[in-house]
Amino acid sequence: MEPTNSAGDVLANLDDLPYEEDVLRNPFALKSWLRYLEYKQGHSPKQRSLLFERALRELPGSYKLWAAYLKERVALVRGKIVGDPAYEATNRLFERALVFMHKMPRIWIEYVTFLMDQKVITRTRQTLDRALKSLPITQHDRIWTVYLKWIKETNGIPPITSVRVWKRYLKLEPHDVEDYFDYLIKVGHYDEAAKILSNALNDESFQSRKNRTKHELWLQLCDLISTHPEHIKSLKVDPIIRGGLSRFTDQVGKLWTSLAEYYIRLAHFEKARDVFEEAINTVITARDFTHIWEAYTQFEDSIIAAKTELLSQKVDEQGDEALEEDSDLELMMAQFDHLVERRPLLMNSVHLRQNPHNVHEWHKRVKLYEEMKQPKMVVETFTKALQTVNPMLAKGKPHTLWCAFARYYENHGRVDEARTIFNKATEAQFRSIDELASVWCEFAELELRQKNFDQALEILRRATISPKRMIEIPETEPVQKRVYKSTKLWSLFADLEESLGTFATTKAVYDRMMELKIITPQIVLNYAAWLEENHHFEDAFKAYEKGIALFQFPQVQDIWVVYLDRFIKRFGGAKIERARDLFEQVLKQAPAATAKVFYIMYSNLEEEYGLGRHSMNILERGCNAKGIPVEDKFA
Repeated sequence: MEPTNSAGDVLANLDDLPYEEDVLRNPFALKSWLRYLEYKQGHSPKQRSLLFERALRELPGSYKLWAAYLKERVALVRGKIVGDPAYEATNRLFERALVFMHKMPRIWIEYVTFLMDQKVITRTRQTLDRALKSLPITQHDRIWTVYLKWIKETNGIPPITSVRVWKRYLKLEPHDVEDYFDYLIKVGHYDEAAKILSNALNDESFQSRKNRTKHELWLQLCDLISTHPEHIKSLKVDPIIRGGLSRFTDQVGKLWTSLAEYYIRLAHFEKARDVFEEAINTVITARDFTHIWEAYTQFEDSIIAAKTELLSQKVDEQGDEALEEDSDLELMMAQFDHLVERRPLLMNSVHLRQNPHNVHEWHKRVKLYEEMKQPKMVVETFTKALQTVNPMLAKGKPHTLWCAFARYYENHGRVDEARTIFNKATEAQFRSIDELASVWCEFAELELRQKNFDQALEILRRATISPKRMIEIPETEPVQKRVYKSTKLWSLFADLEESLGTFATTKAVYDRMMELKIITPQIVLNYAAWLEENHHFEDAFKAYEKGIALFQFPQVQDIWVVYLDRFIKRFGGAKIERARDLFEQVLKQAPAATAKVFYIMYSNLEEEYGLGRHSMNILERGCNAKGIPVEDKFA
């Protein structure tokens, strides 16, 4: 301890005498010394220091005395320059205190804080290390809080020292690795930071204390290694980013651009271009494609700008000869133009990767190749589309691919290839009968355009081959076994027979449609009208009768109206009893809401060819019939 004066030197007046007697009688009583120090409050620092020294000589293990003494001594040097001798004297006092108070973390913290104010880095670090050695591990967290704060906020600490301190701390608190990572980024130790973050991501038990998800940490790692590739030596960047591509599918575009940026910063431009090409040919969303496309075009544009500037400098130095020697710029510009021209095709590829069964996108791709005048690619695209599209999963109408393929060959004068395509199409799998029927119809129309009328009819005969006996074919059977039920196919067949066939063949087609019950009211009317044109009136009336037997109201109403009208015009009053039977038959079947027209036609028949009394009775029946709207009764 420092030498002290005698008690007589301390006594400034007789008022101190009671306190002196008290401490002399009870030198080991802490309260006596504290009362004396309280009494001396406001006296000179020298007198208080002497009194503290006397008290600590008797009670060297008193925390209260040491804490109060140190606090006063620290306060005395505040405001003085750091090199003042008073600072070193206070440092020695702290060291004396720690001889007895080395288990008190508060004393260590006060000492370290005082050293930090003096900006003595080595001494501060050594003192913090001594504190960690002296205190039990349960109290280390208090020291580490001060230690790490000092490391983060103090300039001039060698990075290698800070890193070693952090590594020691992580052995105690490994979950605080994110703070270490942030510090490494701050001091520019990017390789160590990447390695730390990579280890954290590989640790399945790691839980972020900053509420960061592994997704966010992955993106942070990718940003780090792509932004500072020249510093990354411990990790293989390419596999890391590619691993993220499979794990985080919602950030594919960003990860691809990070990988390309990594190679760009290393000046590996061809490798970066390969990465961009691979990216735009593998992404499956328009958002990712747009993100990569913008980065790719920006990269190419910057390369061209840099090359142009370099070339202009050469021209200034060497003249026009430099332009003749350097052809790289033209190649770069050609590559860039080619990239821009490919954009619609690349975007189409993205949509097809997203859904390879999208028929509309396949048609769009064919159109793009046609505009680019690449017939070989058109054929390859059609072929690939037909091999890829599953009719059961298709978005759109897959039969249109077959038809468009055949039409493409036809337009280029290769009709035989078109026929081959249609023949294959008729055997292909389809989702519905209508799709296969459309293929057969297109096949027949192809022959019509080639003036092969007999061949067109033969195609439709092949398509409409039906079983001799009416059997129910399950929906699970291929559509080829059920296509004969297609009204569309039979309608075209009937139209061609009317135009190209004989009366017998045409009539056979219509009769077969009625037997198969695949006829519509309009076709019945067309059939009957055709028979009337050929003066087969009884056959026409039979066609009406068959149609009436096949349909119910309201579909059959038009057939009845035309049938009755044609019958009356044909026979007039010659077969009035048969006409009356027909009207009575239709009035029994027709709903009240649609019966008005038949009552009026019946009344007109009686008025013109029968009896006026009958005509009035029919109108009266109509007015008294139940269900007929009031407005129809008074019409």
